[in-house]
Amino acid sequence: MLRSAVFAWLRLSRVFQKIGRASDVHLRAWGLSTAQFDILAQVGAAKGITQQELADKLLVTKGNVSQLLSRMEKQGLLTRSQERRSNCLSLTAKGQELYERVVPAQEDLVARQFQGLTPAEVNQLLTLLRKLDHSLD
Repeated sequence: MLRSAVFAWLRLSRVFQKIGRASDVHLRAWGLSTAQFDILAQVGAAKGITQQELADKLLVTKGNVSQLLSRMEKQGLLTRSQERRSNCLSLTAKGQELYERVVPAQEDLVARQFQGLTPAEVNQLLTLLRKLDHSLD
């Protein structure tokens, strides 16, 4: 079991790296880093999300996300508005247009990376990864 677990971890890491590299190249063509895409996707999906909620979803600190948000504000992709003690985030028209184009394109890219598996195998993999994920909490 121990040896198989190590091999599974190494294979999982290799697959993650390959898909990550393809994703990085794809997102660079849109002028986005992976982190910027994550922010665009989260803010686009959850209108009015706070900076703290975004940081929690991305598993980073509020401070870490602040610099990326400033850069994306300067690019005209999103705005921050103070509501009580929180910064609420919204996409600008330019950001919304990019969201509507890049998110489906990114989803298609990732789906193509899984074409070596049948839909049933993808579901089985998802079930196993979810089980492993929950066992690590």
